[in-house]
Amino acid sequence: MALIRWEPAGARTIEQEVNRLFGSVFGGQVAVAANGGTVPRWIPPMDLVEQGDEFVLRADLPGVGKDDVKIEVEDNVLTVSGERRAEHEERQEGYYRVELASGSFSRSLRLPEGVDPQAVKADFENGVLEVRVPKPEQRKPQRVAINVPKRETVIEGAADGAGS
Repeated sequence: MALIRWEPAGARTIEQEVNRLFGSVFGGQVAVAANGGTVPRWIPPMDLVEQGDEFVLRADLPGVGKDDVKIEVEDNVLTVSGERRAEHEERQEGYYRVELASGSFSRSLRLPEGVDPQAVKADFENGVLEVRVPKPEQRKPQRVAINVPKRETVIEGAADGAGS
C-alpha cells in the first residue's frame, strides 16, 4: 500500500498566493537569509533616456551615500553597483521596532559599440545618481579610391636602338 501525503484543500494555493503577493510588493527578487527565510532584495529603479548626443541614466538610490556607489565601464557594459546601509528604529510604549534596509545591488547595461569610457560622467545629488554617456560617433562609409596602374607604351624598334 502506497502512502500519500495529505494536504488540506487550499493550503498550497494559500502559500502560492502569499508568495505572489510578496513577489509583487518586492519586485519578485528575494535572497536567502541566514535563518533560512527569505529577505527581499533591493534593486534600485533606473531610467535610461536619450538626450541629444548622449544617453542619460538616472538611478534612485535613497539611503545610499556617494562613497557607497561604484560605476564601471568594461567591454561596452556600464555597471552601477553599491551597498545601502540604512536603519530605522522606533521605540514606543509597548513595542520596539527596527527595520533594516541594507544590502548590495548591481545593475548592468550594455552600451553601443564605440563608447569612450573616459568620456562617461556621473553626478550624485539628493539620492539620485545621473550618469551621462556620450553617444559614439556614427561610422561613416569611407570611399576608397581606385588606382589604375600606368602602363608604359613600348614602340617597336625603339627598345633595341634599331630604328636609326
